[in-house]
Amino acid sequence: MLVQMQIRGVDLSVDFCGLKFPNPFVLSSAPPTTDGAMIKRAFSMGWGGAITKTLGLPNLEIVNTTPRLATIRGFKGDLIGLENIELITDRPLDVWLEEIKEIKKEYPENILIASLMTAAVKEDWQELVRLVQATGVDAFELNFSCPHGMPEKGIGAAIGQDPEIASTITRWVKEVAEIPVIVKLTPNVTNIGVVAKAVEAAGADAISAINTVSVLIGIDVEKMEPIPTVDGKSSFGGYSGPAVRPIGLRCVAEIAQATKLPISGIGGISTWENAVEYMLVGASTVQLCTAVMFEGYRIIYDLIDGLADYMERHGFKKVQEIVGLALPKLSAHEKLSREYKVVANVNPDLCIKDDLCARVCQDAGYSAIQIGPDRIAKVDEEKCHGCSLCQQVCPVWGCIQMKLVNQKRGAGVENT
Repeated sequence: MLVQMQIRGVDLSVDFCGLKFPNPFVLSSAPPTTDGAMIKRAFSMGWGGAITKTLGLPNLEIVNTTPRLATIRGFKGDLIGLENIELITDRPLDVWLEEIKEIKKEYPENILIASLMTAAVKEDWQELVRLVQATGVDAFELNFSCPHGMPEKGIGAAIGQDPEIASTITRWVKEVAEIPVIVKLTPNVTNIGVVAKAVEAAGADAISAINTVSVLIGIDVEKMEPIPTVDGKSSFGGYSGPAVRPIGLRCVAEIAQATKLPISGIGGISTWENAVEYMLVGASTVQLCTAVMFEGYRIIYDLIDGLADYMERHGFKKVQEIVGLALPKLSAHEKLSREYKVVANVNPDLCIKDDLCARVCQDAGYSAIQIGPDRIAKVDEEKCHGCSLCQQVCPVWGCIQMKLVNQKRGAGVENT
């Protein structure tokens, strides 16, 4: 089954480095694409594209640990972040080659991309490219970004952190590749734009960003062991989920500002709104992993429906019309207006008479909020600096809004 490109009069198809995706939602190279049967099932449910779990030559000997996942959750049990120390595929390359052929035969209109990784040896990269290319796969994604396990071997993020090595390997691949070459970059660098420029100059057709962020998610304080614990020990791992979305958005925006390459945005996407955020800062397609791991492939229905509704409401006919619209509004901090002034404004009808806003304003703000005899928060506009801390901590969304005022703190109008 192929999801219709036209929904409610809008076109969800995307042209990405010469490839036509039926919709912009792609499964990233991760556990949700562990084998061919899983990818087929995802395509049958409407995913526009999928990237295989990273493939390597047999000389990479992969053995995964157990366990290999750990989470951080919010007060209500909602997922904040996931750490994993899982490696690239541990399934034989020849099995994958047959499965890729089968997938393309059964789903010729869905885009299948092969994620590749091997030692920083020209012959190895070119051999891997030739073997996988013969299957009829649509494109390659070069994994220069895995932050755990592989960097110790001089690959993964060890490549993506060095612009010269990243560009060299990109050139090696481009010498033999007859299909688009996408480079997946790591956020674990000082300036991702520098690496993006390097692979662009080397001939990359597109960029994917980001891979997971290198972290140590926590310590079991009773056992005094890092987690996830493998026989009493652990390792730094890759962090994903909602917590990394701000990092991903920043990296995609920096890449869009630094290069002219199409971008596939990754990192903390779980809703259509998150996907649109990435599109607004320069991504043409978006990739999901952690949300699928926690909710299943079925989230594609809400993603497609939500995006189509958003486009219809805003008058967009094609996905490409959204891409990059927020970029002109990103500027250097020194260029932000110092004339624009807001102050906090409390809606007494929504106030639950909790003094949290007053406490934080006193202890970490400007002592501009007092609690009146009726237990309703009152704002002293002369003291208020408009930092919005009170709004961020208020447990009732919408109770505190920031009101636009003139420089003399006179009569104001609501900031919409």
